[in-house]
Amino acid sequence: MTGNILGERFVVVSFGESHGKCVGAVVDGCPAGLELSEADIQRELDLRKPGVLSVTSTRAEEDKVEILSGVFEGRTTGSPICMLVWNKDVNSEHYRVFVNRPRPGHADYVAHVKYGGFADWRGSGRFSGRVTASLVMAGAIAKKLLSKTLGIEIMAYALEIGGIRAKNFTLHDIRSKRYSNEVRCPDEVVANEMIRRINEVREKGDSLGGIVECQVLGLPVGLGEPIFSSLDSDLSRALFAIPAVKGVEFGAGFAAARLLGSQNNDPYTIVNGKVVTVTNNAGGILGGISTGMPLIVRVAFKPTPSITKKQMTVDLSSMKEVEIEVKGKHDPTIVPRAVPVVEAVVAIVLADHAIRAALIPPVLRVSRKDVWK
Repeated sequence: MTGNILGERFVVVSFGESHGKCVGAVVDGCPAGLELSEADIQRELDLRKPGVLSVTSTRAEEDKVEILSGVFEGRTTGSPICMLVWNKDVNSEHYRVFVNRPRPGHADYVAHVKYGGFADWRGSGRFSGRVTASLVMAGAIAKKLLSKTLGIEIMAYALEIGGIRAKNFTLHDIRSKRYSNEVRCPDEVVANEMIRRINEVREKGDSLGGIVECQVLGLPVGLGEPIFSSLDSDLSRALFAIPAVKGVEFGAGFAAARLLGSQNNDPYTIVNGKVVTVTNNAGGILGGISTGMPLIVRVAFKPTPSITKKQMTVDLSSMKEVEIEVKGKHDPTIVPRAVPVVEAVVAIVLADHAIRAALIPPVLRVSRKDVWK
């Protein structure tokens, strides 16, 4: 597996498997001088970890982060930052039957072929949503770096689950309510409808997909390196690395294909001496470069493939069709736990581009008076 590195200047290396000893990340390129502690990372991990929400997996992982390097006396040193969490609530026996009987909707078969049968099959191994913990660790650093240096705010939330879509919410609601309910939706009325739908489907042994929307405020004009490292292409590439993601769109997205040019274009105006657009169908990116308007990206997640309903597959040893039933601890929907993961991935890409644009220096000049506190 060679595709485990993300970024050019703010570089993230992800490691670990679902039922292996640990899952972690190495971040290289974080400037020296950033105030950082395990508590900063833990806050983000606690939003992602299993066993917290009734509508998610019952796997009970503490996910207590350990920073092994790159931080000294409460500040980043400029050297690689290695972080990990240990896997403890592990029972791999449920997965042994799938070694030769690939589960529909999972990477079992393609991984078996690509890696000659040597891929770790326990808990889906490297292809499990468990590995997103490494993204959240790295994203926690990126979020704090962007906030402290450029004042950038990143907020993701559940926009839609099982076809039930949030409609009535404000920016204040996003800030104050997205983590106040079990589905991470800023529309509290719709959140209750989502929860009822999730429980209804789970009782039938099935699962749901949905959409996570992310807004980024405070982005400067000019981030992005067209053509092949444009901001939207790098964000899309990284977001598609999250397991179960099947679609990414910015601004009006696919709806733009049904608009007239006069409807889709965002007219310019001046507000308080600053050039802005009246609308934001572009979603904060034009020509692969940030416009200074809010970045708006939506990420579509497929339904959790692990369901208790019986399904058909093939036995690779006998090459015959067989029926299987997936047991174990699984999320009836991935969306609520994907919210902090989307925030993290967006932050990683933006931090990388901000450093590439020389907006964040290699050493953050702070005094011992801790002026950022």
